[in-house]
Amino acid sequence: MDDRAAPTAASLLALDHISDAVLVADMRLRGHPIVQVNAAFEAVTGYTAGEAIGKNCRYLQGSDRLQPEIAEVRAALTEGRECSVTLRNYQRDGTMFRNALSLMPFRDGSGQVTHFVGIIRDVTHAPGIDRLTGLLDRYGLLDRLAATGTPSSAAVLVVKLDILRFHDVNNGFGYDVGDALLRSVAARLATLPAVAVSRTGTNCFALAFELDDAGSAASVVDDVMALLRARFVLPGASIAAQFAAGFSIGFTGADPLQLIRQAGAALQRSKAMPAHLPHPYAEADERDARNRIRLASDLQSAVPNEELLFHYQPQVDLGSGELVGAEALLRWNHGAFGLQLPGRFIGVAEETGAILNIGAWGLRALAAHAVAVNRGRRVPVRFSINVSVVEFTRRDMVAFVEQVLDETGCRAEWLTLELTENLMVPEPGEIRRAFANLRRLGVGISIDDFGTGYSNLRYLESFPLSEIKVDRSFVHDLAHSTAKRVIVESIVKLGAALDILVVAEGIETEAERAIMRALGCSVGQGYLFAAPMEASEFQRLLEEGLTLREGWNAQRLLTMLDGAGT
Repeated sequence: MDDRAAPTAASLLALDHISDAVLVADMRLRGHPIVQVNAAFEAVTGYTAGEAIGKNCRYLQGSDRLQPEIAEVRAALTEGRECSVTLRNYQRDGTMFRNALSLMPFRDGSGQVTHFVGIIRDVTHAPGIDRLTGLLDRYGLLDRLAATGTPSSAAVLVVKLDILRFHDVNNGFGYDVGDALLRSVAARLATLPAVAVSRTGTNCFALAFELDDAGSAASVVDDVMALLRARFVLPGASIAAQFAAGFSIGFTGADPLQLIRQAGAALQRSKAMPAHLPHPYAEADERDARNRIRLASDLQSAVPNEELLFHYQPQVDLGSGELVGAEALLRWNHGAFGLQLPGRFIGVAEETGAILNIGAWGLRALAAHAVAVNRGRRVPVRFSINVSVVEFTRRDMVAFVEQVLDETGCRAEWLTLELTENLMVPEPGEIRRAFANLRRLGVGISIDDFGTGYSNLRYLESFPLSEIKVDRSFVHDLAHSTAKRVIVESIVKLGAALDILVVAEGIETEAERAIMRALGCSVGQGYLFAAPMEASEFQRLLEEGLTLREGWNAQRLLTMLDGAGT
């Protein structure tokens, strides 16, 4: 490296004619303060010369001090040599930008370093950088991993994260809030001591860490998840986001693309688990990922090949024991994988758009079945069907339901459309108007799994609901939880006050049935009455009827339980 003379007054004045942002730090003064910046520095950072001069240049890092590149900067300053790194820096308004920083020392006649000149180039929108968050994109991640000189004894940990139900945030709060959430997540992740932090998809992030001990991987992943646990306070919303995570571990020479792919396969397994806990990569995950790709392809032909069917679970009047309705539960009879439950393929169907054809088939099939079942019945059976919120955002549901009713001759009051509560939070005005128009037709609207996800009692006020279904988690073991009984009783009373039918899901014992009845809930479903069954079995049940025994004095049971203080 050629020694450079200390900058003269003339050279400092010339800084204003340089297009890149430039700062000069005096290494002779305590704290190595900035003594000169140019106009481009003010434009890039938002700080005026008066605000910058006198500060150490690390103030541009904000609280993001764990970036691995900072060690290289410190070493260059200590050794008096040039260096080039790319850092996350922060403008005056808090906006993060990617700074391609070049440092050059200047020496006096005796060879002592007197100043460092830093050239700042904003590369936030350069190739390999995600424009929204300023993080690496997936190509930048691959390049960074390929360029990382991992010691032979070190391990590489790759973590992939998904923001769960992110489309609910976009649909409910607007895309500006969705973007703000992505930037906030990125800002938190950027504070971690990772060798790479990237946004690899719409709501997907990936991080890479160098580990001295591969056994510490789970602890590092726990730290990542803990960082994301606090609520995200955004303009116009406060969101407790949920995340799924998968991770993989490799060693020197491991293929970066393979590590990322394995972490992605583990992420899919995490998303499929009820609690969405972080999941380490296993060979079975890649097999499942390949199966998901096949499922996505095969779903396109599931309707024309007549592979879809319904199983029906009865809904029972808890007082009389009469069968009053049934939930139609979708099944896919796949030629290779056998009978598939909706949890196995609905997510894939929503991602690929196949849900539109599946939903259209389902509503037509159920309406036709309702007509066949209720022909000649004195008291008709009401059928409910799960509907994806994607259908409300991608088609005119009111016009479609009217068309199905006309085609099949089904009466509107025989059908109830169920939406999972965590898919409703809070929906745009268009969907609210669609609900109102469907209710005017006579079609029921129900919230499934009420009390879970983004619970919000405002739904009961804002949406024209005809039914709410108490989630099975509140019904299970009801006899041994005073808190659950208080919550359920409150929901039932709210329903009664608002003229909304309350249905209890997951009733499995006589005690649960008796308590739900005593608390005022009128309708229930669960394995106590019957498991989901094929259409032929359901028809036979209709003909033979359900027989329920009265084995509990529910009011006496409640008095005993409350007296015991459970």
